[in-house]
Amino acid sequence: MRKRSFARECALKILYQKDATVRSVEATVEEFWNSDLISDDEDDSVEVDKETKEFAVRLVYGVSLELNSIDAKISSYATNWQLKRMAIIDRNILRMSCFEFFYCLDIPPKVSINEAVELAKKYGDLESSKFVNGILDKIHKTEVIALRQKL
Repeated sequence: MRKRSFARECALKILYQKDATVRSVEATVEEFWNSDLISDDEDDSVEVDKETKEFAVRLVYGVSLELNSIDAKISSYATNWQLKRMAIIDRNILRMSCFEFFYCLDIPPKVSINEAVELAKKYGDLESSKFVNGILDKIHKTEVIALRQKL
């Protein structure tokens, strides 16, 4: 598994834990890295390298710091859906991708979308990948393309 894909999985697990337990981001991050929740598709026990860990932490803290603006953005595009009624997995995949869209300009938007869809297929329910793809595609076409062209 690629490093950034694995880092996104770790970040998703951390964000899920934080959302489900309502603990501080610091406590959740620390507990995750000290737990046995870290695994990938190929091996149950994984040694996480510095680069992977840094990217995962960048996503988690970035989403946490920009949560209000990210949630407002998602809410404006998720017509007929309240954020609190979305599945925790879907909501946090959308949050990570929006963070990448607007705050990680070194990551191509199509990569963020593809990674989000793959996470939704792996961790979400049967309709998660379509749901996530639809919302991210709207945000990308409406705002991200224009934003990136200005830069």
